[in-house]
Amino acid sequence: MGTRKFFGTDGIRGRTNQWPMTAELAMKVGMAAGTHFLRGNHRHRVVIGKDTRLSGYMVENALVAGFTAVGMDVVQFGPIPTPAVGMLAHSMRADLGVMISASHNPYQDNGIKLFGPDGFKLSDKDELKIEALLDSEIALAAPKDIGRARRVEDARGRYIHALKSTFPSDLRLDGMKVVVDCANGAAYQVAPSALWELGAEVISIGVSPNGTNINEGCGSTSPMLLQETVVSAGADIGIALDGDADRVIIVDEKGQIVDGDQIMALIAANWAKEGRLSGGGLVATVMSNLGLERFLTGQGVDLIRAKVGDRYVLEAMRAGGYNVGGEQSGHMILTDYATTGDGTIAALQVLAALVRSGKPASELLHQFDKVPQLLKNVRFSGGKPLEHADVQSVIAQAEAELDGSGRLVIRPSGTEPVIRVMAEADNEDQVKDVVERICAAVEKVAA
Repeated sequence: MGTRKFFGTDGIRGRTNQWPMTAELAMKVGMAAGTHFLRGNHRHRVVIGKDTRLSGYMVENALVAGFTAVGMDVVQFGPIPTPAVGMLAHSMRADLGVMISASHNPYQDNGIKLFGPDGFKLSDKDELKIEALLDSEIALAAPKDIGRARRVEDARGRYIHALKSTFPSDLRLDGMKVVVDCANGAAYQVAPSALWELGAEVISIGVSPNGTNINEGCGSTSPMLLQETVVSAGADIGIALDGDADRVIIVDEKGQIVDGDQIMALIAANWAKEGRLSGGGLVATVMSNLGLERFLTGQGVDLIRAKVGDRYVLEAMRAGGYNVGGEQSGHMILTDYATTGDGTIAALQVLAALVRSGKPASELLHQFDKVPQLLKNVRFSGGKPLEHADVQSVIAQAEAELDGSGRLVIRPSGTEPVIRVMAEADNEDQVKDVVERICAAVEKVAA
């Protein structure tokens, strides 16, 4: 299979008004993706959602022009979370879904994520075919066959209804004080509404988007404001979403951050007890803590590790028939309810467990003690330092030392010239020593 030129691990992403994130390319993507999905003789339809970035208007209009030019009808949702696009693409029988977002990146960036008619993100194969079309002359529709575009005003309401349907019908959130931080992003209306409708007392922050404040000092990548608000308001729990609401970080009542590993541990253990855990396992990535693996083993649950990136987690889930997966960073994929990561749905699972247990969040969300873990990045100017004999010998020595008591993960970044070196073991000094030695070896040959 060839390599993708524009598509990264999560669609096309970059600084707006710089190649490839230009209106020109967005229009071409609309034409190419539209052409690729013109199958059969029905009226073809694409649905488009976006987050709250200023550049969303520009990218959306360019995509609409591209899709309609090749004969596809367009349904525009306005600001709505990424998982809602996957869900509505499927329920509205669309041929394609598009989300315009750069997720947790600052407002200057934007991106285009594509979903197939099944509501799942596109495969590498489909993306390669669309890329091939980008470089070719695309046939335009005859004047009478040009597509129509319309806005659907109730998309948010449909998604709120879907969110609430994932919450156990015998439970309510009455008497629970919840702070929700929507990162001034795509969930700024839907997440607080769903929580309020389920009975919670909701304190909302990061719900005043102005086009340039998405993820700025708020959301899952900057949870300080949420931590302060939870403590000062005496709330039971805090929920931080990112710009497109496909990931979540929780803050307990003491203001402590709970990462994706603890959230996955809670959901997987509960679902296993209820007999709902498909495949008898959980899919995480190579970055998930060894403490999670040991905890799951104790619960009789397997941990399957995938490459970093939610698309790889999902691939492993679909291949092995698992229904719970995620990343330490807060991507939670619960395929019983959604076709991609959904921060709000994962948060509702945590809230349901909180109501059922009657325990404080700090107790419930501390499922296991983390094993000391250290991650360092080493920049290099070129070549392949990991293939150097000296580096390989230091790595082999470190692996022998950690054998049985820890883990070593060394991988090049997919987006920048950086080697990521991560080690974990019960002895913190050993972890530091191993990481320092490997980093020093990489630096020496990369100099």
